[in-house]
Amino acid sequence: MADPIHSKTEPNGRYLIALSVAALGVVFGDIGTSPLYAVREAFGEHYGLALTEANVLGVLSLIFWSLVVVISLKYLTLVMRADNHGEGGIMALTALVMPSKLRRGHWRYLAVMLGLFGASLLYGDGMITPAISVLSAVEGLEVAAPRLEPFVIPVTVGILLALFLFQSRGTQRVGGLFGPVTLVWFSAIALLGLAQIVRNPYVLTALNPYHAVHFFTANGATGFWVLGSVFLVVTGGEALYADMGHFGRTPIRLTWFFVVLPALLLNYFGQGALLLANPAAVENPFYLMVPGWATYPMIALATAATIIASQAVISGSFSLTRQAMRLGFLPRMTVVQTSSQEIGQVYIPTINWILMFATVGLVLGFRSSSRLAAAYGVGVTTDMVFTTLLFAVVAWSLWKWPRWAVVLLTLGLLGVDLSFWAANIVKVPQGGWFPLVVGAVMLVVMTTWHQGRALLSSVLQKDAFPLERFLETLAASKNPPVRVPGTAVYLTRNADVVPPALLSNLRYNRAVHENVIVVSVETEEIPRVLGSLRAEVRALDLGFTRVVLHYGFMEHPNVPVALYDITELDLDPDDTYFVLGREIVLPEGKLGMPRWREQLFAVLQRNALPATAFFDLPPAQTFEVGHLVRL
Repeated sequence: MADPIHSKTEPNGRYLIALSVAALGVVFGDIGTSPLYAVREAFGEHYGLALTEANVLGVLSLIFWSLVVVISLKYLTLVMRADNHGEGGIMALTALVMPSKLRRGHWRYLAVMLGLFGASLLYGDGMITPAISVLSAVEGLEVAAPRLEPFVIPVTVGILLALFLFQSRGTQRVGGLFGPVTLVWFSAIALLGLAQIVRNPYVLTALNPYHAVHFFTANGATGFWVLGSVFLVVTGGEALYADMGHFGRTPIRLTWFFVVLPALLLNYFGQGALLLANPAAVENPFYLMVPGWATYPMIALATAATIIASQAVISGSFSLTRQAMRLGFLPRMTVVQTSSQEIGQVYIPTINWILMFATVGLVLGFRSSSRLAAAYGVGVTTDMVFTTLLFAVVAWSLWKWPRWAVVLLTLGLLGVDLSFWAANIVKVPQGGWFPLVVGAVMLVVMTTWHQGRALLSSVLQKDAFPLERFLETLAASKNPPVRVPGTAVYLTRNADVVPPALLSNLRYNRAVHENVIVVSVETEEIPRVLGSLRAEVRALDLGFTRVVLHYGFMEHPNVPVALYDITELDLDPDDTYFVLGREIVLPEGKLGMPRWREQLFAVLQRNALPATAFFDLPPAQTFEVGHLVRL
C-alpha cells in the first residue's frame, strides 16, 4: 500500500506558542511534579546517606546530568526522530518494528515482544503515577499542620476517586486550563528555588560533573543505589515521546528547553541550597522552601498540578489501549469519544475502573509517597531500556545507519539506562514487584489474544471457500437461491473468501440479497489513513462487491460511514442490512497453547465487545450469526 499519510508540518508563530503552553499540561505533568519527592528520597533513611556538602552537590550533579543525558539527549534529540508518521510512544515504535526486515524472523519477534512488554509496563505506571503524585502533594498538609496528618490518606483517596469518576465526561471543558495552571506551577517552583539559590549560589558548582563522579567514588555501593531515587527526576521521559503525535517535536522541545528544564533545575538546586543551610529540612525540602504564608496555596497548586499529571497518564493509558486493540493485541472494548474536536480524547470504561481500583489500593496499601517511590522506578526503567533497544532496531533496519554508529550509540544509552535499572531492581521486595506483575499479566493477555486470534483465523481459513469460485458455482447452479430485495453487508476477516455467515444464511434460508457487499477491515501499521485511500472496491458478478477498508491504529473504524461515503456503492441507509459472524470458541487443546491460555483466550473472546458496537453498526439493521469453533 502506498504511504497513506502526509508528514506533519511543524507549527509556527502564535499557534506554536499556544501549542507549547498546551503541551505543558499534557506532556510535562509527570516530570514536572517530581520535585515534590525526588530530592527527599535521595536522602531517605533507607540509603543511610550522610547529609554533607559533598553529597548534596553530588546528588544535584547527578540530577542535572540525568536530565541532560536522558531527556535532552536521548528522548528529545534521538528517540523523537523515530516517529510513526508523526505518532510517538512505545506502541507506535513497536508498529514501526513489526514490518522491519530483520535478517532473522526470531529477532523481529524478540523486538516486538520487547515493545509489547514495554507497553504492558505502562499500565503499571498509569496506576502508580496518580497515587504517588497526588499523595506527595497532599502530604504538604503534614508540613503545614502536623495535626492534619490523619486526613492525608482520606483526602488523597477522595481526590483520586473524583478524578476517575470524572473521566467519562472528558476533559474538553477544563482541558484548556491545564496548560496555564501548569505554567503557573513551573513559575512557582522556579521562584522558590531561585530564592534559595540567591542565598547560597555556591550550590551551582554542582553543574560540574566532577561532583557526580566524586559522589560515586566517595560513597561506593551506597552512591550507586541512590541512583534509584535520582531516576525519579526523569520518570516522565516516555510521556514526552508518547505525546509527540498530539503536539509535534518543535513545541515539546521548545517548552522543555525554555520553560520546564530551567524551572526544574532551579527548584532542584534550590532544594539543595536549603539542605546546605538547614539539614533538618531533609524531612520535606520542597514544602520547607515555601514561606509559611504560602504553604496552603502551594499545597492547592501542587494538588492541581498532580491531578493534571495524573490525567495525562490516565489519558495515555486509554490511548495505549486503543492502539493495542487496533493492532490486534487486545480484545475489543467500549471506546467513548469524549471530544468533538480532538479524535485522540477517548474514554475506555474497563481500563478506567481497573486503574481506579489499583490506584486507590496502592494508596491504602503503601500509605506514603516514600514507600510508593520504591514501586515507581522499576517499571519505568525497564521501559526505557526497551525503548533504547527498539530505537536501535529502527536506526539499523529501517534508517540504515552504519552498524558501528548504532552499536556505539546503543551501548552509550544502555550504559545509562541499565545503571538506573540496576539501582532500581533492588527495590523489587519493597514494592518494585508491583509494576512487573502488572506488566507480566498484561503481556500474557496481549500475547494470548494475538496468538489466539491468529490461530483462530488459520482454523477458519482451512474451511474457507474462495469468493470468486463461490460465485462461479452459484452462476452455474441449476437451483439458485432466491434473491431478495435490498443490500446485505457481510463483515468478515478476509474479503477474498465467502463469509461463514453468508454460507449459514444460504444453508438455512436458501436466499441471498440482490446486492451483497463483502467487507473486511484492515488495520495498517501507521496512525492514520487518508480518506482517499480508505477503501478498495471491486465489483464482482451476480451483484456481489468486495470492499477492503483501511484504518490506522489511531483511528476508530466506523464501517457504515465509510461505506456510505463510497459513491459507486450508492447505498440507501434505510435499505442496507449488516450481517456478521460471531465465533463461539470451545477450547479442546488444538491451539498448541497451554490449556490455561486456551481457557483465557476463550474468556477474552466471549467478553470482547461485539463487532456491532465496535464498528458502529446500526443495531436495528444488524444480524449476528453464531457458529461454534472447536480449538
